[in-house]
Amino acid sequence: MNLTQQLINGLVLGHAFALVAIGWTVLLGVARLVNFGHGQMYMVGAFVTWFAISGLHLPYLLAIPMAIAVGMLIGFVLQRVMLQATLEQNLVSIMIMTLGFGYVLHGAAALIFGSTGQILETPLSQKDVAIGDLWLTWQDLAIVLAAIVEFSVLKLVLERTRIGRLVRMVAEDPKLAELAGVNVRHVYLGVFAFEGGAVALAGAMVGPRTPILTSMGFDEVIMTFVVVVLGGIGSVFGSYLAGLALGLFTALFGALVSPAYTTAAAFGVLIAVLVLRPGGLAAGAR
Repeated sequence: MNLTQQLINGLVLGHAFALVAIGWTVLLGVARLVNFGHGQMYMVGAFVTWFAISGLHLPYLLAIPMAIAVGMLIGFVLQRVMLQATLEQNLVSIMIMTLGFGYVLHGAAALIFGSTGQILETPLSQKDVAIGDLWLTWQDLAIVLAAIVEFSVLKLVLERTRIGRLVRMVAEDPKLAELAGVNVRHVYLGVFAFEGGAVALAGAMVGPRTPILTSMGFDEVIMTFVVVVLGGIGSVFGSYLAGLALGLFTALFGALVSPAYTTAAAFGVLIAVLVLRPGGLAAGAR
């Protein structure tokens, strides 16, 4: 086993995990809600990117914003449908609705794009970068760069802008924020739209690494859950660290033991971390 190559693979995979999880991190931090359709929204983002390139013959740089726009629309519609349940913090109804919404997206994607897998090829995924015996693709480098930029911009927006202050107010106490004149409904709609756009971006960036299947969202939502909880609920910096840690762990565990047991091992690590550090890897960091 080439240890350095596995570390590179782990870093790329870790940034991919973080990129997929960032929308759910904000959703949990602001609305204190989960979206079990998150993985299917990721799948739709990948399929929309594939269709834009293969069906509409758009360049990759135009396919990405198209996927983001579709993802934001899906997130907005989802939250608009369950807005009342969100305001009432009816967690059981929200869990059932988002789970059902995920299955609806799964069925719609199979109907529109077909149930067979597709390959999303981009100009970046077809070009390798070789350094001696080590290699990766330009798509891998783009994933790392996109994750770093998105997390940096998000942290800056949340900490330094008026939008960030409003979001933090709603996260701390939505009822008090509403009494202070904040339109909580608009904040929730905006957060769900951001989640949809962010996970669609992840689908457009990470999709070229694997075959695109309508079932791929179910695996992604599991790993997203691990990243978000491991990093600390609502912690942007924590999710980034957790994504990197999980990527490195997955790459090394798969090479040394077996890829078949990586999900079970990841949950084992999650349980151990939560026992030793209940707040996650970056408790107190946002």
